[in-house]
Amino acid sequence: MSLFAIIGIFVIGALVIFRFAGDNTSENAIDPALDPDAVTTTVPGPEISAPPLGGEITGETPCPEPDGSSERVTGFAEAPPMCIDPTKTYVAEVSTTKGNFTIELDAAAAPETVNNFVVLSRYHFYDGVAFHRIIPGFVVQGGDAVGNPPGTGDPGYSIDDELPTADPDTGNSYEIGSLAMANSGANTSGSQFFVVTGDQGVALPPLYSKFGIVIEGLEVIQEIEAVGTAGAGTPTEAVTITSTVITEQ
Repeated sequence: MSLFAIIGIFVIGALVIFRFAGDNTSENAIDPALDPDAVTTTVPGPEISAPPLGGEITGETPCPEPDGSSERVTGFAEAPPMCIDPTKTYVAEVSTTKGNFTIELDAAAAPETVNNFVVLSRYHFYDGVAFHRIIPGFVVQGGDAVGNPPGTGDPGYSIDDELPTADPDTGNSYEIGSLAMANSGANTSGSQFFVVTGDQGVALPPLYSKFGIVIEGLEVIQEIEAVGTAGAGTPTEAVTITSTVITEQ
């Protein structure tokens, strides 16, 4: 999974950054021939101490309060409307049980994806949610508040892809610290996201909406990465998000 094996990376990359569909069908499994350590179609998560699930919004999704005062919601019947100003810059301060890191969200390149992340964050969707899939040298993945097992859930809707283009200098679409959406196929992103942590992630094909970059606290991401495992990426230690605070600049 390195740049000198680009063909193999593209084959594997198309399979490994996913969120598991609710029916846990085998189409979402990693091919054991490509990754002998991956033997199941689901990724079991660690036991975590999380707040109770939030409420559900059954009709149109209203925009949450910008100051973060909205009640926690973990179920939505519909994707949110445009609640951000795509001409503005949004920053997410993510607090975890390993420390804090800061993400600059790219609303210009991915307005729908940034809007989705901002809305979910302001509804406290991610509070108490674990990073359920951590593969050193590849990605740190989380964002599933409702799946049982973790990695099988979504907020109740999907959004369209906003796929990146390749950098003309490197030929890559991602870099260390890139924030992107996990999916189970085209236009199936919901709430799960990942942060690229190594060369394997950098060399992924442009199949995942990229919508931000870690600008502070990359060392915290590395601490989280350190509790990951190869193959299925089941963490050896529970790491959870305690809060995600969005500011507009």
